[in-house]
Amino acid sequence: MEFRFTDEQRMIRDTAAAFLQDVSDSAAVRKAMATELGYDPDLWQRICQELCFQAITVPEAYGGMGLGQVELAAVLEQMGKVLLCSPFFATVGLGVNALLLAGTEEQKERYLPAIVDGALTATLGWTGTEAARFGGQWGCEAIGLQWQACDEGYRLSGELRYVIDGHSADLLIVAARAPGTAGRDGVALFAVPADTAGISREWQPTLDQTRRQARLQFSDVLVPASARMAGDEAAGELLDDILALVKVALAAEQMGAAQQVLDISVAYMQERVQFGRQIASYQALKHKAADMLLKCEVSRSAVYYAACIAEERVNPEGDARLAAELAEAAAMAKAYCSDTLFHNAGSAIQLHGGVGFTWEYDVHLYFKRAKASELYLGAGAAQRELIASLLLD
Repeated sequence: MEFRFTDEQRMIRDTAAAFLQDVSDSAAVRKAMATELGYDPDLWQRICQELCFQAITVPEAYGGMGLGQVELAAVLEQMGKVLLCSPFFATVGLGVNALLLAGTEEQKERYLPAIVDGALTATLGWTGTEAARFGGQWGCEAIGLQWQACDEGYRLSGELRYVIDGHSADLLIVAARAPGTAGRDGVALFAVPADTAGISREWQPTLDQTRRQARLQFSDVLVPASARMAGDEAAGELLDDILALVKVALAAEQMGAAQQVLDISVAYMQERVQFGRQIASYQALKHKAADMLLKCEVSRSAVYYAACIAEERVNPEGDARLAAELAEAAAMAKAYCSDTLFHNAGSAIQLHGGVGFTWEYDVHLYFKRAKASELYLGAGAAQRELIASLLLD
């Protein structure tokens, strides 16, 4: 496959890069990450009203731009470069993708136009207390809620952990399982407004100060039958596909961040003088920078290949044969990008002579994002194990 951006995709990427470099500099990131909300609401509205990036993958029938996963990856790459503090990843990468794959027509008509207007943020929650054990369980086996049918509709109970922007999102798309079931059996998806009675939300400070995660408690939460999403008989498989789309989105962010720490390091090496020479002139440091660049290029190829496959899955008229490769392509992109960002962030600290981990430099923020995003949805080793199981099966 020979992949090239179209003129339209190149324009979207360049527009995102120019805008984000102006509004998400180091000072803006540090100011936003010091708040409990975790982002600047005014900046989020500028993104929604001036650029309409939140509408990028929403079909035109619901007021969106009707573009695809490749365009989304291009925007997320630029957001990853500047560590943008916003609900974009949760709303679009998690929420919109979940609605596109599993939402009923009624749910799409209700929620997607509100997201396009910038009046609604969303997120996806499914992991319970077991998610971080045994090397990280992030699939259907990690579901932390239980559902039961009742006269009013459904009753949801349990606890969710590691919910991106879960403390501030307006719409919670959650996965739950029926009592006594395991694996993909008994799984159901629900679209639940965050202000529903019985839901308590608490922000949980984490290693990555630029992205918020929350713990959600569901105490006999009653939701109407209309809250249950489509694909009831295959909700477990739908959840797997949604999480694969999230992996692609996260990998695009990671790839952008990996490129940025390389650029930061090269700029520093050209400024820093040691023993009468710019340290960029030393061959050993050139080799390290070259290794970082090679990893970035491999990761970029993996991301955009996975984005092309993801588009075939999301598009109702997509190629079913290619769409079937989504799990493998997403795992490959997440594995490469997780390893690349962590390697490049660690190398950047070394190339800065250790001062990269001091508060004054931004490299430590990328290093923290690298570790947090590596663990979320499973590190590289977990992704390679998944690929192996898919190939063997």
